Amino acid sequence: MSGEEAPAQQPQKPEEQKQDPKPTEEPKPEPQAAAAAADAAAETAPEKAPEEDVVTYRSLVLSGYGGYDKVKLQVKKGMPSPKAGEVVVRVKACGLNFADLLARQGLYDRLPSPPFSPGMECSGVVEIVGEEVTDRKVGDKVMVLNRSGMWQEVVAVPASHTFIMPEGMTFEEAAAIPVNYVTAYMMLFDFGNLRPNQSVLIHMAAGGVGIAATQLCKTVKDVTIFGTSSASKHETISEVGVTHPIDYRTRDYVDEIRKISPKGLDVILDPLGGSDTHKGFNLLRPMGKLITYGAANVLTGQRKNLLAMAKTWYNQFSINTMSLMHANKAVCGYHLGYLDNEFEMVTEVVAKLLDLYKQGKIKPRVDSTYHFEQVGDAMRRMQERHNIGKIILLPEPKKEEPKKEEEKKEEPKKEEN
Repeated sequence: MSGEEAPAQQPQKPEEQKQDPKPTEEPKPEPQAAAAAADAAAETAPEKAPEEDVVTYRSLVLSGYGGYDKVKLQVKKGMPSPKAGEVVVRVKACGLNFADLLARQGLYDRLPSPPFSPGMECSGVVEIVGEEVTDRKVGDKVMVLNRSGMWQEVVAVPASHTFIMPEGMTFEEAAAIPVNYVTAYMMLFDFGNLRPNQSVLIHMAAGGVGIAATQLCKTVKDVTIFGTSSASKHETISEVGVTHPIDYRTRDYVDEIRKISPKGLDVILDPLGGSDTHKGFNLLRPMGKLITYGAANVLTGQRKNLLAMAKTWYNQFSINTMSLMHANKAVCGYHLGYLDNEFEMVTEVVAKLLDLYKQGKIKPRVDSTYHFEQVGDAMRRMQERHNIGKIILLPEPKKEEPKKEEEKKEEPKKEEN
């Protein structure tokens, strides 16, 4: 029998007929009862925590070694929490230094590996005071000096690395003081023992350290200052106090100095390295002092130049103690980044500098300001030696310039038929 030939079903009796089970409908609650049940459920349900606004701040981060594009603007979440002895500072201005250019190329050995935030100095307002801090309070205007991490909108730093800004000092000026002026002061007075009627050579005299050193030389009576820079900057550095500006691009600065001071110089500040250190040592007079504090000659482009590095190190100056003794000369090396464990010494220098500022004897010259979005342009300006004085970075976003109202176009007149 095939499946298609199924037997006909016999009719069943009514009581035997199976009815399809239907889902029993629950009785609909009365409207008032439903409302009461909803209220009761709402009372027993756990309350949702209100969503808190996430605090964010802007930060410049070195993502890797290379060109200007390696420093990127990022937005970080959460407010930094101060440890014992620290304060949190809302940053208003940051300083750009030659060391930051070297760091971008991986040529500065006192910094962590990327990614990290560069920047050795800033200024701002104390926003949070950590435990065990007694000499700072919320609202204090401070300048900050630290090994790195200052190119951020908010930073947590040791309170001992902050210094109260004098009345009348701008945030831009405050961010221009720590690195440049501490470096210049310690070289001239701690190493150089600068005294009246002496002579000084300042290379890169239009830069941040150069302007600072020139102003500090002027606090000593009758100091003759030789300064190297491009010819377009001579008028400005002369106004600051350079006695004899020399265009290093078209003149041999050694010959020019010999013509004016045949016996040589008392103090030479050398940020160049390589063959220029040899020239500097030979320019010293007996009892003269050469202070070397950089190797700017290795920086020739956006990225690390191995040929320039090899040339600089090949020509690196070296001398033995007997030669020093016979020449009656001194060679000193200065590196602010290696004074971390001697910060009391730095603090004493900053106090002297702030006193000189209050007396009107020093005043930082701010060359230009750039917002964080423009950090590449700022680094390019310094690396191409276009600045006269300090370049400052501003954490606040750049405001959009108001658009010019477009002139209304006259509607073409309809031709009459």
